[in-house]
Amino acid sequence: MSEIENLRKAIQAWNAGVDKAVAKFPERRTDFVTGSGAPVARLYTPLDLEGRGYQAEIGLPGEYPYTRGVQNTMYRGRFWTMRQYAGFASAEESNKRYKFLLKAGQTGLSVAFDLPTQIGYDSDHPLSAGEVGKVGVAIDSLEDMETLFDGIPLDQVSTSMTINAPAAVLLAMYIAVAEKQGVGPDKLNGTIQNDILKEYVARGTYIYPPEPSMRLITNIFEYCSKQVPNWNTISISGYHIREAGSTAAQEVAFTIADGIAYVEAAIKAGLGVDDFGPRLSFFFNAHNDLFEEVAKFRAARRVWAKIMKERFAAKNPKSLMLRFHTQTGGSTLTAQQADNNIVRVAIQALSAVLGGTQSLHTNSKDEALALPTEASVRIALRTQQIIANESGAAETVDPLAGSYYVESLTNRIETEALAYIKRIDEQGGAVKAIEGGFVQKEIQESAYAYQMAVEKGDRVVVGLNKFQIEEGKPTGLLRVDPSVGEGQVQKIKALKARRDGARVAAALSELEKAAKGDSNLMPPILEAVRAYATLGEVSDVLRKVFGEYRPSVMF
Repeated sequence: MSEIENLRKAIQAWNAGVDKAVAKFPERRTDFVTGSGAPVARLYTPLDLEGRGYQAEIGLPGEYPYTRGVQNTMYRGRFWTMRQYAGFASAEESNKRYKFLLKAGQTGLSVAFDLPTQIGYDSDHPLSAGEVGKVGVAIDSLEDMETLFDGIPLDQVSTSMTINAPAAVLLAMYIAVAEKQGVGPDKLNGTIQNDILKEYVARGTYIYPPEPSMRLITNIFEYCSKQVPNWNTISISGYHIREAGSTAAQEVAFTIADGIAYVEAAIKAGLGVDDFGPRLSFFFNAHNDLFEEVAKFRAARRVWAKIMKERFAAKNPKSLMLRFHTQTGGSTLTAQQADNNIVRVAIQALSAVLGGTQSLHTNSKDEALALPTEASVRIALRTQQIIANESGAAETVDPLAGSYYVESLTNRIETEALAYIKRIDEQGGAVKAIEGGFVQKEIQESAYAYQMAVEKGDRVVVGLNKFQIEEGKPTGLLRVDPSVGEGQVQKIKALKARRDGARVAAALSELEKAAKGDSNLMPPILEAVRAYATLGEVSDVLRKVFGEYRPSVMF
């Protein structure tokens, strides 16, 4: 009798004994599920992995299909980049926070922009009123960008910028600041998010319709492949898809479907897959279900590697590697008993490390209430440092590999994600699926199911629907001074009075001509920001040519 057959018999006998025990001492519930609501069996064994070959499906770290990680030695070589997302009020205030974080041991910068900046409006625009500097830093011109990175050598730090619709403009400003520091574009390292498709699905900071938006993205791919070779030209983002309420498998599926759309658009624009493939990066969420999240990251790597190799015939191994940044789950944080968020973030950060992330942001305990204080940011950063230096999680590569449960979860998420990608392909791809409302509807249904489970008490959120206490009004929160908006308006007025107006007008005119044609838009955008054209002025030229996106699907 084979070992597998022996195991089957042993499990049958074991189940009979367990059933008797459960009849006498019932389990806590009848339906155990993951954080995404998928069923969890009582026991996982080699039987759950039958038919899956180790070499083909799991493999070795740093080798196809990269299930176990994209580097051979992972954190035994160096830790992930500890990159705290920060930015608020003015460029001056944010510059101080960046220097504080770097001094505290952060190893990379991550810029949060305010809402007007994210949708291409200057601080003096009527729609910007009351929003300037509130959820990130206000950047209206190259002058603000110079202040933001004052005293921070851009050839010595890696910078991530969470910007999408105006990504080309902010990248141009960053390149121009580096020039003023004497740093060439070939020396710059970092990432722009630049993922517009997820904005239509889950976040809403879009400006232009899909077609011209995709043009801007592929223009950045092309420009950076030649001029800024070490820059990650996109961070294809599942984070906001998960924040909107998706399951883990949906996060993988919809993110990778967007990635497929970007690759197809770049190839259609005449780029070779291996010219831009190695600079694609991803951005994922980390939620509370430790094992499901680890499995999610492992499955995402495997799915992407197979797609790039089999669908797009990529030859460069780096084109097959899904490299990703992780942020702990903002939507999981509670305003009630905010100190509990420290524990949630620690679990989520650990899942990212066990899942093989390349960089990590840990949310602060007070982010369900306000922008984080320096003290809470320090705790969030120390969480990463404790995991790195004290937990042992970074001492070996992919430490949960071989767990019957984790490998089974990895397989399940891969299977579900591929099924979703097939459905999206059948609709004509991610753009068509988004325009038809399919992706949005799937996310909304998952979000509704989760919320109903919380409200019924089927899913416990500690401090929110169970283990509540009486609490006083929170104190010591960070508040953005309303005068920041007034200060930005005055800066814009002063800038426009002293800049070379004729040079600005000429640069914007050249940008308009380029936008009406089919040439790469990065050079004229760069010339415009060098002339100190504002973000709003550049964005308005493109609005004039491209129009603005208005969603047609409502639920």
